[in-house]
Order: sequence, then C-alpha cells, then structure tokens
Amino acid sequence: MRDGWSHQPAAKGGCQCGAVRYSLPAGPKKATLCHCRMCQRASGNAFVPLLELPSADVVWHGAPATWASSSLAERGFCATCGTPLFYRSGDTTEIMAGSLAPDFTFTPTANHGIEARMPWVNHIAALPDRETRPELVASVTSHQSEES
Repeated sequence: MRDGWSHQPAAKGGCQCGAVRYSLPAGPKKATLCHCRMCQRASGNAFVPLLELPSADVVWHGAPATWASSSLAERGFCATCGTPLFYRSGDTTEIMAGSLAPDFTFTPTANHGIEARMPWVNHIAALPDRETRPELVASVTSHQSEES
C-alpha cells in the first residue's frame, strides 16, 4: 500500500442540508491535515482534515457543485447550503472529514502544507475543554439534515 494509506471501513456523509450525500466503500484511504493557504481559504478554517481515496470509489447521491480553485484541482460543495465537501485532483478525491458521519474514526497520519500553518494551532492541545451548555443545545432548533 502507498505511504500513509491504510485500510479503512466503509463510510458515508454529506452536507448540512442533506441535498448532497456520499458513500465510500471499505478499502484504502489516507487521513491527513492540510494547512496550506488554499485549504484555509476554502474552508474558512486554520486547517482541513481530509480523507483521501480514489475518485472512482466515491458514490454521490445528489450532485455537488464544483469550482476550479487552481490549475491542479477543483473543490466540491453543496450549492444549497454551502458545505465544503471535497478537494479533487487527478484520480483522487479528498473528502472533508467534517462532512463524514460522526461515528467514522478519523485518525490523521500526516500534516501537509505546513509552510502556511497558523502558529496558534500548536497550542490547541493545551487549551481547556468545554462542552456546549446542555440548556443551549436543548433550546436550538436545527435545520441541518439528521442523516449521517
């Protein structure tokens, strides 16, 4: 198997509104974190957790919109709710791990694009953990799809 790739279970996921879903078969996948500036801007975040697999293995339910973010790749998202879903280059697709079902175990094996890593990211592990207040969670009416 190629460096960093491991056998992973089948998975599913999709966007917030449920208009675009996908399923992934069991098999070789690679879990990484990308800190490059393009991923930061595409996600609105400091880094992107990505699950890479052959593009032919992704089964889409609903069509994602795409945008050519560079001459090398395109990014996929839901045209209805805007959820970022993937980065695709050549014959590989890298699924945004936040769009995977919550029961999928995502364990990154490498950091990429570290030349643009935000300096404060190194301090995340030392920050105190706090759960969302239960009374706040109970008062929220979610418009997100309940489907994983």
